[in-house]
Amino acid sequence: MRSKTAIWFECKIRYEKVMEDGLQKKVTEAYVVDALSFSEAEERIIEEMSSYISGEFDVTDIKKAAYKEIFFSDDEMADRWFKAKLQFITIDEKTEKEKRSAVTYLVQAGTFNGAVKNIEEVMGGTMIDYVIASVAETTIMDVYEHEKK
Repeated sequence: MRSKTAIWFECKIRYEKVMEDGLQKKVTEAYVVDALSFSEAEERIIEEMSSYISGEFDVTDIKKAAYKEIFFSDDEMADRWFKAKLQFITIDEKTEKEKRSAVTYLVQAGTFNGAVKNIEEVMGGTMIDYVIASVAETTIMDVYEHEKK
C-alpha cells in the first residue's frame, strides 16, 4: 500500500468498444491522470489511451479531481477504485470544541472491505484522529501516474 499526493484530473473518454458478445457499442469511461494543467491532462490521457484503443476516441470531459491523495494497492485483485471521505478530528484550544474537516481520497481495492482495510493501513501510520465518513465505489477504470523519465 502506498499513497501519492499530486494534482489529479478526472478524464472521460468516449469510444466504440467491442463487448463480450462481439458487438460494438459506444461507451464512456472515466480515468484519472496526474498532470499540472488541463492541457497536459488531455495530452496524457490521449497518450495513455492510444495504446489501448484501436480506432478513434474523444476526450469528452476533463475536471480537476478533489482527491487529496490516492492510495495505490499492490494486490493483483485490487481492480476497483473507491472514493473515501475522511473527517479529521481536532480540538479547538480556545473553545475546547471538536472540529471536523473533510478530506477526499481515492483508494484502490478489490472490495469495499478491502478499501476500508487499505485506508486503515495508510492512516494507521499517522497520529491523526479520523473517522471514515463514507466509502463508495466509483466508475473510474484506471489511474495513470506521472512517470519519472
